[in-house]
Amino acid sequence: MSINFGKIMDTLGLDTRADEFTYGKDDRFGILSNAKIPEKWVKTTCGYCSVGCGMEIGVKDGKAITVKGDPDHPVNDGKLCPKGLAEHYIIDAEGRAKYPLIRGWAGFNKASWDDALDTFVTKVKDVQERYGPSSFAVLSTGQLVLEEFYALGKLVQLGFSTNNYDGNTTLCMASAVAGYKRSFGSDGPPGSYEDLEKAETVFLIGANIADNHPILAYRLFKNTSQNPNTKVIVVDPRATKTAMMADVFLPIKPRTDVYLLNGLAHLMIAEGWVDEEFVRKHTTGYDELKEHLERYTLPHVAKVTKLTEGKIYETARAIGTSKSTFFAWTMGVNHSTQGTETVNAINNLALLTGNIGREGASPFSITGQCNAMGSREASFTSSAPGYRKFESKDHRKELAAMWNIAEEELPIKRGLAYPDIIKGIIDGEIKALWIIATNPLVSYPDQARLKEALSKLEFLCVQDCYHPTPTSEIAHLVLPAAMWGEKEGSYTNSERRCSKANKAVEPPGSAKSDFDICLALAEKLRIREKLYPGWTTPEDAFNEWRQVSKGRLCDYSGMSYERLAEGPIQWPSTEEDPYGGDRLYKDGKFQTENARAKFFCIRNELPPEEPDSEYPFLLNTGRTVEHWHTRTKTGKVAILEKSQPEAWIEINPKDAKKLGVQNHDRVKVQSRRGQVDGLRVRATSIVAPGQVFVPFHFFETNVNNLTLDDACPISREPNFKQCAVRIER
Repeated sequence: MSINFGKIMDTLGLDTRADEFTYGKDDRFGILSNAKIPEKWVKTTCGYCSVGCGMEIGVKDGKAITVKGDPDHPVNDGKLCPKGLAEHYIIDAEGRAKYPLIRGWAGFNKASWDDALDTFVTKVKDVQERYGPSSFAVLSTGQLVLEEFYALGKLVQLGFSTNNYDGNTTLCMASAVAGYKRSFGSDGPPGSYEDLEKAETVFLIGANIADNHPILAYRLFKNTSQNPNTKVIVVDPRATKTAMMADVFLPIKPRTDVYLLNGLAHLMIAEGWVDEEFVRKHTTGYDELKEHLERYTLPHVAKVTKLTEGKIYETARAIGTSKSTFFAWTMGVNHSTQGTETVNAINNLALLTGNIGREGASPFSITGQCNAMGSREASFTSSAPGYRKFESKDHRKELAAMWNIAEEELPIKRGLAYPDIIKGIIDGEIKALWIIATNPLVSYPDQARLKEALSKLEFLCVQDCYHPTPTSEIAHLVLPAAMWGEKEGSYTNSERRCSKANKAVEPPGSAKSDFDICLALAEKLRIREKLYPGWTTPEDAFNEWRQVSKGRLCDYSGMSYERLAEGPIQWPSTEEDPYGGDRLYKDGKFQTENARAKFFCIRNELPPEEPDSEYPFLLNTGRTVEHWHTRTKTGKVAILEKSQPEAWIEINPKDAKKLGVQNHDRVKVQSRRGQVDGLRVRATSIVAPGQVFVPFHFFETNVNNLTLDDACPISREPNFKQCAVRIER
């Protein structure tokens, strides 16, 4: 490797097992020096990102006082990233939502649950009676447990009769979902983390795992330290920490990914690196793809992408001649008006080379949130439960029979996606909105347009474990929710591995789990037994879900709470083979009508906005390792907040000199939609001339005042990554 990977791991706190922190043997993070010895340890799963690390919560006197990694968990070998190591602090942080609040003429008034739920049902039903069922919409999250997603989906669709239900997962993973469906016939990452460790070539595009998914960076380090011939290739316009770990770094011109991917595919064919037998037996569209790729010659692709011909060829040769290649991506690919098609272009490479369904080989989307997979599988957002198709009469009939309902109660098409819900509010079609465990007044693009939309609502309910947040402050009703560590359920991570999340402590005040809130609302609607027959605990929901998923690609029927207590399980998990879900498509049969995967001929499109003389810089956004999403949680943890207390802007030194700014200066950044004041300058060659980077976590300097809400026409995922800005002192 070209960089000492071990030193980079050390900066992320991954070289030391978490149990060494517990008793103060190593306290570089300063978070455990005064920790008491726990009375008990409660095994659970991390509630931050999609990696799905196993951990244990140390409890004393009814309080969570520390955490440590679970050494027996197959995901993380007992290791945790900085956020995980400090996760117990988010439970007793200031600003927890403890009681229902109803807005009065002078502000919020504390209310009983009975009054709060009556208010919710009365307001929503009143709106629906006046404007129709679809005038009510729901925006959920990727952070509920699977059992809550399953319960919520039934409640929204069958209880409130609306299919305008989506989640903030559309802001991060919708393009991966749509790309999988188009290429393979179904959602579902085909591979496993084990493939990352065993691949001969690892191709990362738009995926800064060192900052965003540190434990996966550790898994990659295991590969390269044990296999010195492993080739790591990173494609990113920014020289991220992950790029510094690469053998081959391709600093691509933003929004030319499709050119590169098509150029690599062209070289596969030209150099004879195609797995002809796999393509012949298991794919369609190859001849059309060959013809389409003829124009993507090496000189042309190098010119457009601003990469050298040598590096492009070296990349193609590594992929084409390796026994196994692991293709991975995340928001750098998905956050685009061409996100879905870029995923299809990645899938094309995997199919051409037969890198799917076997060890070390997979096109692999690294999911965003801890249970985004649970949302995708079990709710009514991107598909009906069990990856069933809305438009399939057979699927609707099957689901209706299992739920003992009329088939007509199920939707025949997907409802409005997140951006279209916002547009629907502006257009006057949606009058009531229920926001659950997400904070769009930081996370959504084009904040001015979002604020316009939310101001038009007749009723806004925000359900969250914290209050006030920027979003809950404007609500008509706030419902306090229990959080990670305070409730039971399960999370499914990026590699389809389902792990238990267990309750360690009681929630504050009268806060309820999202599961119990769903049951209570169903009770108010007088349909609890219809929706949740005999349910009293999340396990009841899980057992019903096992049967609903049985026989589907995302089969959970072989799982149980008893089996999950022994260790996490990957789906598909059948009753006959509970532990057989390491990889999908091992038999080469896909979820399409003819069981073949599809090639797609993709043309590169320009971004929706490009720099010009008035706005000469191209803005990129992303994350930092210390924080999570909108800092609702991590902003309340002293060690994380002190490590990264504010946003910054990365500017290339050449541009900084032209602007007359230097490190630590404050600047104003403007786009056609808004401005951000007070960003601190980092003059660095991490970004190329003409490009700038700002993290998106910070409400105080919210970069989403600048971004545009154009979205992928297929997935409806917004284009967070490219917009034109100007910079002033």
